[in-house]
This record gives sequence, structure tokens and C-alpha cells, in this order.
Amino acid sequence: MAVLESPSVERQRARADQTFIPDYRRDILPSQRHVRVQFGGQFVANSQQTILGRESGHWLREYYFPAEDVRRDLLVPSEQTTHSPTFGQATHWHVKVGDRVAENAAWSYSEPPANTEAIKGYFAFEWEAMDAWFEEDEEVYVHARDPYHRVDVLNSSRHIQILIDGEIVADSHRPRLLFETGIPTRYYLPKEDVRLGLLIPSKKHTQCPYKGVASYYSAQVGDKLHENIAWYYPFPIPETPKIENLVSFYNERVDMVLDGELQERPKTHFA
Repeated sequence: MAVLESPSVERQRARADQTFIPDYRRDILPSQRHVRVQFGGQFVANSQQTILGRESGHWLREYYFPAEDVRRDLLVPSEQTTHSPTFGQATHWHVKVGDRVAENAAWSYSEPPANTEAIKGYFAFEWEAMDAWFEEDEEVYVHARDPYHRVDVLNSSRHIQILIDGEIVADSHRPRLLFETGIPTRYYLPKEDVRLGLLIPSKKHTQCPYKGVASYYSAQVGDKLHENIAWYYPFPIPETPKIENLVSFYNERVDMVLDGELQERPKTHFA
């Protein structure tokens, strides 16, 4: 039987050269939120006493559920085990509802080290393998919201120009600046200040636990198509209403002139 790294650790290692915090660590915190996990039309876990696992690098957040708040009848034992350098060896289960099966999508640590023994016997679920997650009555995307992660959106009169291949694509004196923990400042611009004739709606959509579901634009400048270079949130979650339908470009992929000064492109995994 193969012993693998836990799914979260595999994802962390895959992003090791892209994170903003070089020192890897994990924290476990009691959560006061009512958390539910849905799969195949059933809530496979439903608890008001979860534990939040936080990993450094501003990426991975996982909920751990007490065994009594998990539908054990929907879990099928798996032969797979995985290993976490922090939590030790995990036993896995398949999640099965009717004909639908999410393989190895649940796991638990029966003998974690003393410094993480609070999660002993608790169950975690692979976020992407489940159909939906809820904190209280609101659906949450991508991963659990981190109580130490902050998003601020501020009105500004700074002059910003966006250039792609030397062509001015946007020019605004009324951007809204989004400051988010661990992410470069993002500049959201009114569509009236963007040359929408150069933008082509994309089929791409992404989700953010702090902002909602984003739609994308590609930019056609001359003979070159710059795919998925800008995005906007048609219906952001209630916590970030100021960015509704405003357009933002990847700082990493455009030339940005702010108050007359060309900005250095940040080096992130979005490049």
C-alpha cells in the first residue's frame, strides 16, 4: 500500500516557489462558524464545532469536523493513507452518495503529534471534490475564509494607465484600489475608462472566497491575442460591493503607469 503526502501538502509543495511567505507552517484554530459540506444532494458534514487548519503562503484553508457531525454512513473505507509532516499519517475514505463517488475525498488523523492533537479523530474533506461548502447560510468558494485574511477596497483619484504592447488600453483618474493580504494591489477601473473595443469576453471563470465569481476578458492588440488578461466581478459577494462590474488587469502581464511612473511588474504565480 503506497503512503502518499496529504492532498493539501501536495498542493503546497507544488506552489512552494510561488508563495509569498517562505516559511511553511500550519496552525489549527477553533471556528465559531456553522459549516456544512454538500455532495450528491446530501450534507455529508454539518457542524458548529469545526477546527480550521491554516497553511502558510495564503493558500490552503481546511475545515476539520468532529466525527459525530459527519455522515459516516456516506463514507466508504479506502486503502489509501497519506502523510503530513505536521499531522502524521491519515486514513482516507471515499465519499459515496447514490451512484456518485468522490475517491479518497475524506481523511482523518487517528494519532497526530501532541502539538496538533486537537484534530484527533476529526474528519476533513477535499474541497474541490465536494459540490458546495457553506459558512452559515452563504456559499463559500475555493477554500475556507481565513479570519486573518483582509480585503479593503478604497476609492482613489490616482491616475492610472494600462498599456499592452505599447497600446493604451485603459486610462482612469477614478480607480478603486483593492488591497488583499498577500496579493499585489489590484486596480479596478470603470468600464467607461477602458477601451472595451479591444477586449473580448472569455469563457473563463474563477472563484474567490473573498470576492465571488469572476468573469474574464482577453485583449486583442494588433495581431496578438492576450488571453484572460483582465477580469471583473458581475455580482461580488456582499463584503466587496465596490468592485461590481469594474475591470482589473493583471499587473504581472501589462505595463502599468501610476501617477506618471511606470510600475515594476510583480512576480507572482499569476504572471
